[in-house]
Amino acid sequence: MYRLATELGLVGEVSNDSLGVLVDASGRPEQLDALGRRLVGEAPPLARINDVEVTEVPPANGVEGFRIVDSRAEGAPAVAVPVDVATCADCLRELEDPADRRYHYPFINCTNCGPRYTIIQSIPYDRASTTMSVFPMCKDCRREYTDPADRRFHAEPNACPVCGPQVSRPLEEAAADLLAGQILAVKGLGGYHLACDATNHEAVVALRRRKARDDKPFAVMVRDLDEAGRLCDLTPAAEKALTSVRRPIVLAPKRAGDTGLSPRIAPDLPELGLMLPYTPLHHLLMAAVGRPLVMTSGNLSDEPIAHDDADATTRLGPMVDGTLTHNRAIHIRCDDSVVRATPARDSSAPLGVMDTDRAETSPGRVQMVRRSRGYAPEPIRLFAPTPHQVLAVGAELKNTVSVAKGQNVIASHHIGDLEHLAAYRSFLQAVDHLCGLTGVTPEVVAHDLHPEYLSTKFATELDVPLIAVQHHHAHIASCLVEHGRAPDAPVLGIAFDGLGLGPDGTIWGGEFLVADLHGYRRVGRLRPVPLVGGNLAIKEPWRMALVWANEALGHAEAVRYGQVVDPRWPAILTLAERPDALLTSSAGRLFDAVAALLGLRTVVTYEAQAAIALEAVAAGAPAPDDYEVDIHGGDLLELDPSPLVARIVAERDRGTATAIVAAGFHASLGRAVAEAAAALARAHGLDTVALSGGVFQNARLTHHVETGLRVRGLDVLVHEHLPPNDGGVSVGQAAVAAASVVLRH
Repeated sequence: MYRLATELGLVGEVSNDSLGVLVDASGRPEQLDALGRRLVGEAPPLARINDVEVTEVPPANGVEGFRIVDSRAEGAPAVAVPVDVATCADCLRELEDPADRRYHYPFINCTNCGPRYTIIQSIPYDRASTTMSVFPMCKDCRREYTDPADRRFHAEPNACPVCGPQVSRPLEEAAADLLAGQILAVKGLGGYHLACDATNHEAVVALRRRKARDDKPFAVMVRDLDEAGRLCDLTPAAEKALTSVRRPIVLAPKRAGDTGLSPRIAPDLPELGLMLPYTPLHHLLMAAVGRPLVMTSGNLSDEPIAHDDADATTRLGPMVDGTLTHNRAIHIRCDDSVVRATPARDSSAPLGVMDTDRAETSPGRVQMVRRSRGYAPEPIRLFAPTPHQVLAVGAELKNTVSVAKGQNVIASHHIGDLEHLAAYRSFLQAVDHLCGLTGVTPEVVAHDLHPEYLSTKFATELDVPLIAVQHHHAHIASCLVEHGRAPDAPVLGIAFDGLGLGPDGTIWGGEFLVADLHGYRRVGRLRPVPLVGGNLAIKEPWRMALVWANEALGHAEAVRYGQVVDPRWPAILTLAERPDALLTSSAGRLFDAVAALLGLRTVVTYEAQAAIALEAVAAGAPAPDDYEVDIHGGDLLELDPSPLVARIVAERDRGTATAIVAAGFHASLGRAVAEAAAALARAHGLDTVALSGGVFQNARLTHHVETGLRVRGLDVLVHEHLPPNDGGVSVGQAAVAAASVVLRH
């Protein structure tokens, strides 16, 4: 702003305040018009201008030139909190230039890159309100910081080897330890990673043992896009995500053949999670090691990532052989974001074919799986502003929290599963931090319908009006917000996930809803079956396999399955056959059951492992087109997969290849879902269908459903920028509450 104003010969001043950037400029009309145009057209790389408000005021008298004045912190914050950004190309050139004073300095940054959200303690965003405040700038850094023509003008984390943060040990030593097979705790941008040589099988196995992570895949950091392409088949969309300033972990199909990586990095899975270096320290370490590194969250399985140095010493010390840390404090933990690359949709493809052979040449798209570092807390625009300030506390698993203020929803970083004490403490910190940064004093708190969720219990303890939002309505609402739908523009929502409490006291999870942001009506579901054991049914898919065998083929078949799978089967079958058994319509539990019936997974070590295995085994297999699902009409349409389950058991017993049976399951279920949804959309006069819920992370099912809907002339909304899983629930809750208070207002 200073540069543009001075080039145009304007007089006045510019400053930051709690509401954003405030400009007071005087000049001729054509000069001011040019300022408005160039402000938008020549904005800095990381700037995102939502709107420009112009108010005419009397011209300033006696003012000469244009100046920058100190920031003001009056009033509640309204400006967006900047996200953490990967090292820019200019800084990387300086990092590798022996003549530059920041040569090989692990904390090089400028106005266009570096830490933001993870070091900010309060707004407005100035150095004094960040963890960099303890590092007074040297003369050279101060000169850059105060020069409007310099790339580091008001770069708040600006530093150099003379005055800035320092690493705890030479990077060459750390690299040598990694190459020798050691496991290191490496401090990054939003927390610690556990790192080891990804090509050293013994080191990877040791890391799994120490981290208590039996099967869940590890992420791998590679030096550059060329190395990524040698490990995975990358679509243009995947390459774009990998190299973006946000630097997420990108899930992409593994290359065929021996890649040199340990098979225990992503055991029995066709995909690998890759990321590129996003801090100068990462770039230097990767160059020194010269091979891919496992970079997994610094925690025991299911705990939040360690970000505080003392906590990291306590929790990570027993797991590692050494550390590579530094003295720049991380104020708020922020785990790596995860996206999944999928081939482009082809609406002309046959419904029985999953279009995987074009993956390398298709532009494809990416779907958000975990929205955290690089994306949080970037605002999500509401269709209309809310007159009240809203806090939404999310779900129990994959928790995030969100606030709604004005025309924005701001979602936190990924917090995790609240059933773990450390994650719940992180949840409490995130609520305080997000409300403080955004200046939100909650006037309404939105929460899940389930009374036993810790997030719900937290909400009910607050002396604030509450809005309970049904879990699957929140899922669909998050999809509507992502696509900018008006609050009163209904869609046919398909919410397929694991478990969510319905208002009828049963456990939902396979729902067809006519929904907008103001409300919903359940118009269809998957056939409900008994849920035996509650959360144990999630961890032991054989239980749901036993239930579905009983439902689809009768008691004798259930007995036959139970006798070979687990000695506890008689008790489970007895409970399942009770007339008062708790029922569930969960699509996630159906996927678990089929995976267990096919012998893929009877017990899991992480959430959705059985369903992931079922999708993985179907990769590349042709899908039979004669597997059937019954559709029963009436006031509440019901999809009955019983014939499909019976066919799967028959094909298994016949010796049909598991891949073909799994492909047939996906295709037939997808066809039936699309057919049922199209019928419901027609019956209710709707032309748009929204897909949400964690089951729609399954690219194969999504392909079949989306294709089936589009060939029937329907518009389809799918998640790309928000996760379809429970990580998006808080955004949906906030949007529903915002629409509800607007309605009341």
